[in-house]
Amino acid sequence: MRSPREALVALENERLQRELRARVAELRACREHVSDRMAAVRRRLERDLHDGLQQRLVSTAMTMGLVEAKLPGDPEAAKLIARDAREAVLAALQELRAFSHGLYPAALAERGLAVALAELADRAALPAHLDFSCDLRLPPDIEAAVYFVVSEALTNAAKHAHAREVRIAALCEPEQLVVEVGDDGIGTADPECGSGLRGLADRVRALGGCLLVSSQPGRGTVIRAELPCGPLTLPNTS
Repeated sequence: MRSPREALVALENERLQRELRARVAELRACREHVSDRMAAVRRRLERDLHDGLQQRLVSTAMTMGLVEAKLPGDPEAAKLIARDAREAVLAALQELRAFSHGLYPAALAERGLAVALAELADRAALPAHLDFSCDLRLPPDIEAAVYFVVSEALTNAAKHAHAREVRIAALCEPEQLVVEVGDDGIGTADPECGSGLRGLADRVRALGGCLLVSSQPGRGTVIRAELPCGPLTLPNTS
């Protein structure tokens, strides 16, 4: 027969196991939801690339074939066709940049989170002040999540909050990275009413973190993301 202390320990273990199973189930469901959303985005991109950029490149290739055919006997006509082909290639490059924007920013991949966030702050539609306190490189999916949290928060502050300024703070704690974006706007932001914040919350939860939104009327909005740091690496100084 168990002693009272053993019974209490057993009950506590059962409670912890139930909480752990619930957390694992929640995380699995969240990852499946994110996976479904990513699959839908991938199908849309594939369709758009096929119907838009691919057709433009096929047309350009055919135009270059005309240049090759015209060049020996009619170089002036070939020159005009080549000019049209060049303009088509430039248009295709612009379209490709539009597709790639938002997938994984070049600044983030090449120069790290600090530079990418600084560029976001510089390009913001309202004054944005950045305080970045993390000298280490984080896993790419963590850095991407932080980048898109800040990007979405800046967009919301300018578009919906009617804010005058935004403050961005990122801090590497021993177990997690914490990023906060606060504005001085009208508040009343509701994460359940917009697909942008819901998508960010899904992305953050899929990485084992959480996204918190505090928004009171007349007191601005604070978006806080807490993400597990994972293995940290020294920044690439090469």
